[in-house]
Amino acid sequence: MSHTCRVTSTTHILRPGIRTFKPRRSRITPRQRRALTTPGPPSASVDEIGVAWTSGHPVVLDIGFGSAEQVLDLANTFPEEVIVAIDVHLPGIGDLIDRCRAQSVPNVYVVEADALEVLPKLPSHVAGVRSFFPDPWPKVRHHKRRLVQPAVIDAVHAALEPGGSWHIATDWAEYAEFIREAFDADGRWTGGVITRPSWRPITHFERRAHRDGRDVVDMWFTRK
Repeated sequence: MSHTCRVTSTTHILRPGIRTFKPRRSRITPRQRRALTTPGPPSASVDEIGVAWTSGHPVVLDIGFGSAEQVLDLANTFPEEVIVAIDVHLPGIGDLIDRCRAQSVPNVYVVEADALEVLPKLPSHVAGVRSFFPDPWPKVRHHKRRLVQPAVIDAVHAALEPGGSWHIATDWAEYAEFIREAFDADGRWTGGVITRPSWRPITHFERRAHRDGRDVVDMWFTRK
C-alpha cells in the first residue's frame, strides 16, 4: 500500500506555496506503520518538542534526515547531544521511531513536519543544525525551493545560540557554490568548506554521488 505525504506547509519563511521538499508516494511497511500510529517517545509533535530541552543537554536539529541509520549513528557518537530529527518522508520517520524504540535510544526525538514550520516555533535556541544532502533543485526556476537560501539562513540564525553551527553537505557543485556565496554575503557567520568529518555517517545519497562520480562538499558555518 502506498502512502501520501501528510504535511501541508504553512511556513512564513518562504512565500506561501513554496516547499523545499517534494511530496512522495512511498510504501510503508507494517513495522513502520505500527511505529507511526503508536504514540509516545521518540515521536513528538511540533507542540511537544519542548521536551527535548528538559535534559539540559545541547539540542541539534537534523533537517531532512531521510535515513534512520545516520541519525542513530550520530546519536551514539554524540550521546551528550539531543537530536530533534525532522522530516516529511513517512517510511523514514516510521523506521527511525521503530529503531529508536527497539534500541532504547534516549537522545532522539522525531518530528513529522516541514522544518520551516518548526524553526519559528522552537521553545529555545539550538546548539546546531545539520542538513545532509538537501534537494539541490538544480533548475534556476526552482532555486526558490532550495533549503539553503537567504530567507532560511535568517531563520536558522535566529534559532541558533551564539556560537551555534550549521553543518551542510551536498554533492551538487553548483549548489555548494550557491550556498557559499549566500553565507559570504551575510556578515553574521564565519566558516566555509571543511574536510569531511570522519564521524559523519555515509548516507545513501553520498554513496550514489560516489558511484556517479560527483564530489561531496561539506560546509560548516558558525553563528557569530
